[in-house]
Amino acid sequence: MKMEKFITLSSVAIPLMRVNVDTDAIIPSREMKGVSKKGLADGLFANWRYVDVDAREEDPSFILNKSHFRKAKILLSGENFGCGSSREHAVWALKEWGIRAIIAPSFGSIFFGNCIRNGVLPITMNGTLVDNFARISTDSLGQGVFNINLPKAEIMIPSGERYKFDLPISDKEMLVEGLDPIGVTIKKRDLINKFQEADRVSRPWVYI
Repeated sequence: MKMEKFITLSSVAIPLMRVNVDTDAIIPSREMKGVSKKGLADGLFANWRYVDVDAREEDPSFILNKSHFRKAKILLSGENFGCGSSREHAVWALKEWGIRAIIAPSFGSIFFGNCIRNGVLPITMNGTLVDNFARISTDSLGQGVFNINLPKAEIMIPSGERYKFDLPISDKEMLVEGLDPIGVTIKKRDLINKFQEADRVSRPWVYI
């Protein structure tokens, strides 16, 4: 299936510098009222965003509620981001809110894979660098723009300095081409058809 391609991204970055942000913090279970990818953004970080969750009264001190971060597409955070359960809703909620890339020292492994499959770029970088990015974003009051170039696997910070990051080739291809696992399989349709044709000849009884 086709998703929005990830080539480059320019945005301010939200410094949510907490460690072990689990999937229940990202999207509490009570906020998951169905299996759809839609309608989850309102519940993103609900326990932190609202002083009254039921009334949706915002906590003005929470970083996502700051006016200069409301349209941000990059999230900065601490170690082990997305740990906990395997709920894919966590990535769906982040993406619907507007997040396209997350930069952290480490990620929950299942969450990392869910990001790739849903068009969100998880970037693993040295914790000292991420802390420095967070300071830049905080000091600039959300005015400093970060630029991500995925084909080059490179981040340019507001000062113009560039930093490389690593991402498995298969993950990079999925994001750059805007493909989910089904789309990746469809790309190999000709090879699959050739295999099946040869297999019909060598094992005709399987296709009765």
